[in-house]
Amino acid sequence: MNPKVAIYDTTLRDGTQGEGISLSSADKLRIADRLDAFGVHYIEGGWPGSNPKDMEFFTEARKRKWKHAKIAAFGSTRRAKEVCSRDANIQALVDAQTPVVTMVGKTWSLHVREVIRVSPEENLAMIGDSVRYFKERGKEVFYDAEHFFDGYKDDPAYALATLRAAQDAGVDVLVLCDTNGGTMPHEVSRIVAEVKRQLHAAVGIHTHNDCGLAVANALAAVEQGASQVQGTINGYGERAGNCNITSVMANLVLKMGIPSIPRENLKHLRELSLFVDDLANVRPDIRQPFVGATAFAHKGGIHVNAVEKVARSYEHIEPELVGNRRRVLVSELSGRSNVLLKAQELGMEVNKDTPELREILKQLKELEHRGYEFEAADASFQLLVQKSLKRHKPFFQLLGYRVIMDRRAQDGQQICEASVKLRVGEKAEHTVAEGDGPVNALDTALRAALVKFYPAIQKVRLVDYKVRILDSGAGTAAKTRVIIESTDGDSIWGTVGVHDNIIEASWEALVDSVEYKLFKDEKRK
Repeated sequence: MNPKVAIYDTTLRDGTQGEGISLSSADKLRIADRLDAFGVHYIEGGWPGSNPKDMEFFTEARKRKWKHAKIAAFGSTRRAKEVCSRDANIQALVDAQTPVVTMVGKTWSLHVREVIRVSPEENLAMIGDSVRYFKERGKEVFYDAEHFFDGYKDDPAYALATLRAAQDAGVDVLVLCDTNGGTMPHEVSRIVAEVKRQLHAAVGIHTHNDCGLAVANALAAVEQGASQVQGTINGYGERAGNCNITSVMANLVLKMGIPSIPRENLKHLRELSLFVDDLANVRPDIRQPFVGATAFAHKGGIHVNAVEKVARSYEHIEPELVGNRRRVLVSELSGRSNVLLKAQELGMEVNKDTPELREILKQLKELEHRGYEFEAADASFQLLVQKSLKRHKPFFQLLGYRVIMDRRAQDGQQICEASVKLRVGEKAEHTVAEGDGPVNALDTALRAALVKFYPAIQKVRLVDYKVRILDSGAGTAAKTRVIIESTDGDSIWGTVGVHDNIIEASWEALVDSVEYKLFKDEKRK
């Protein structure tokens, strides 16, 4: 294996081909800054000439000094029967003025015959001419051999001939692409080994995840001598996505011991993953290896008990190595260890000798049986423990609430109104508010009633609202679970409510959300 594997990020181009992924030029520059700071070696900015957004990125990128990364522009080989100096795509790559140019070309004879419809000889000339044109201009050139593995399996002689055309023209890296994402790891291993045997140029790997094997295939190629891995942060990409270099970087350094990204930089891996998700407006995948919220989450009582004693008994690495943390989940599967460690994780003063621990566990399981779920509702769990320990201070007392919905037949206009009666200390407060629906009206009325007593409530806003029907066989009389995520700008917390009446379930979750905020602020003081 080579002593170093370079990371080539194509989030800004190939990643944006994924459904629902869109980045502005400003977003691209911010992501490129983060990738550069993280230690990524190459950042592919896009396809110059294809759209104004990509050209704007390259214009701005030229003005910056990059600490670690080289910026690459992506394009295709020259058109058939055209010269590079007159080819619009080639000249757009010239205009991008990047130190690295990545050329994609056809390596599968099927595509040569049926898609671009040129002779095999002309395709080889297109590859060689394009690579040579940029090498003569002092560029670092990578040749992306599109559909290479399918092409090799169909016609190995011609697939290798396309690589030789690029090699003979002076290419720096031959990037073998599993464009359809259907190749198996053992096939990748065998074919890359054969390429390394027959050619002397450096080899890279570009895989897609259509079989869920993109990372495995990339690592298989590295084992056979590939010195560059292309992929995207969080695996964004067309269809099932690209190779997830978030996982690749961690595996290379922590599992395979191959120098690539500096080991100390990996402690920012989760932060990088979440940053890119945030700019792409994508909800993070909680089950993503290494960086997902549940990557080091433990739920089964036996597992938690073991982790408490020896962390590596159920964890393949220390979570902190990739900027993650251990989490303990509480559910009907919980034992005393879950409750104890979860309470300690939340900063509560309990230990194995706390007499109420058994009662908390009993109550937790009863509530779970009734439909409550605390895995995404840490705040409700913390309030539950506080109440069991007789440490809960009620910040207000509900005297009553009412929700009215009025739909006018003449114009179809709907009005939702909620009134809330509370007692705070010795003072009673009665507030009425309208909203877009009954829950929004209740939320608005509750805040309005409390804000004069607790001004910090103004900072709290709802960021997510989920409803789950628990016994669908009961039809419209089914029990409902509501989970609410709230934030005050500094942190996010989850609360839960369960009831046959969706409004009452929502009220429970809303009250827990507000009480948790008030408790958190008081504890900080």
